[in-house]
Amino acid sequence: MITLKNFVFNELEVNAFVLNDESGACLIVDPGCKNPAQQQNLKKYITGNSLRPECIVLTHGHFDHVAGVAWTKNEFSCPVLMHRDDLFLIRDAVQHASLFGIKMEAPPLPDRYLEGGDSIKLGTTGISILHVPGHSPGSICLYMASDNLLICGDVLFKGSIGRTDLPRGNYHDLIASIRGKLFPLGDDVAFIPGHGPMSTFGFERRNNPFVGDDA
Repeated sequence: MITLKNFVFNELEVNAFVLNDESGACLIVDPGCKNPAQQQNLKKYITGNSLRPECIVLTHGHFDHVAGVAWTKNEFSCPVLMHRDDLFLIRDAVQHASLFGIKMEAPPLPDRYLEGGDSIKLGTTGISILHVPGHSPGSICLYMASDNLLICGDVLFKGSIGRTDLPRGNYHDLIASIRGKLFPLGDDVAFIPGHGPMSTFGFERRNNPFVGDDA
């Protein structure tokens, strides 16, 4: 069984996560912690629970989700994993952040690329990777079938969807990703987005004005 800890980091209130199983192995998802207080909050949780970070996983490359990657990688000496199609966003993250008046440390380039259909082993638990382009070309979701839980970055929100007006976003790809790859997982699957509260696919199918059954 997966234990999930949710943090909210930086000016854009990014949901970041630490996932671990009973073995104490953990992975860090979207560490947007760009100031010392946020960084120490993350470190305190990991060390206080005797967790062993094995990797940093990025749901996508937008600056708010990668603002603390440089510090996190240096602090815990673990590799960074992401989809290769968002590499251009990593390279442009500092410049993109500056357009929003935000300063951040340049993130390191990924150590390994993830593809749709890959699986990450967390102790004895497998986490499936879904490639869900639209919000960005390399957006991925982390699906924990044993827990009926999915982390979806900025692909889908409670009552809304990810924006597609950023570089290489695509509205039609986003809708196809949600309806074709996420909703088929089942109405009872809960998802936690990159910002805001969690929901379920069943709730979104019944109520979401962008991708619901009546949209």
